[in-house]
Amino acid sequence: MGWCSNHLEWCSNRPGMVMQQPSGAVHQLPGMMHQPYGMMQQQPDMMQQPSGMVQQLPGTMQPPPEVLDKLDVGEPWATGLFDCFQNPTNAIITAYLPCVTFGQIAEVLDEGEMNCALGSYIYLVLMPALCSHWLMGSKYRAKLRRKYNLVEAPFPDMVSHMFCPCCALAQEFRELKTRGLDPSLGWKQIHKQQMENPPPSQSMTR
Repeated sequence: MGWCSNHLEWCSNRPGMVMQQPSGAVHQLPGMMHQPYGMMQQQPDMMQQPSGMVQQLPGTMQPPPEVLDKLDVGEPWATGLFDCFQNPTNAIITAYLPCVTFGQIAEVLDEGEMNCALGSYIYLVLMPALCSHWLMGSKYRAKLRRKYNLVEAPFPDMVSHMFCPCCALAQEFRELKTRGLDPSLGWKQIHKQQMENPPPSQSMTR
């Protein structure tokens, strides 16, 4: 060990002789030491990526405005499409004579402009004509929904009257009756009752 130390000291003291050190390893040590530090500095950026993705999720999942306008919104129906048992009398009449129920509904929604007889005749004529009665049925179903801001559910109006016409008519009949407009009374009788017993809001304004 003494000879090695003396030899190194002798080499370093001789002029013109430079001791070659493993400069590559020495110079690489700082780089190697900085490399983990650089990786640690990049970790916040990598950690921010999921947060950016989370912030974009609501924007990507939200449908465009034109799709939102087409979504079915409105108040729920008083009864379901297949709740015919809640009014058995009307369910039986609608099953055998759907034209009568349609005429009653049309007279109330048109406020007497179309009477029950005319509405029933139109519906009866359209039934054998390529089964196009669903055209009139869906038209007045949409009119009823607009009147009370009802949701178009569980099926579109045309689909309901195309595949379940009796159930759709019975549901519309029950909806009007629940709201105080019994189609079986006719529009004249309903209007007479409204004149004799006006709603509280109307009586207060007078």
